[in-house]
Amino acid sequence: MAKGYILSAHRSPADSKKRDAYTKLAIPAFEDAGGKFLAKAAKVTPKENGINERTILIEFESYQKALAAYESEAYQKALKVLDGGADRDFRIFEGV
Repeated sequence: MAKGYILSAHRSPADSKKRDAYTKLAIPAFEDAGGKFLAKAAKVTPKENGINERTILIEFESYQKALAAYESEAYQKALKVLDGGADRDFRIFEGV
């Protein structure tokens, strides 16, 4: 079975207070759902249309588990406290 991934690529700096409140809820929400953080990178070398901002990559056992983690009640609470405090390209995708 192919793994599932969440990629969050920030397009601009996040609101620090909202980001901190979000992080306190989002990290345990994803970890409790079986997510493994592969990268939390502030050091980025953008190419082509890339932007030099924070990038996060999380791995799950499957695409379905990644979707379920995003849709979970715990993660939805994290999104509510973020409340527009970040401009991100947020993708859920299936690995090979």
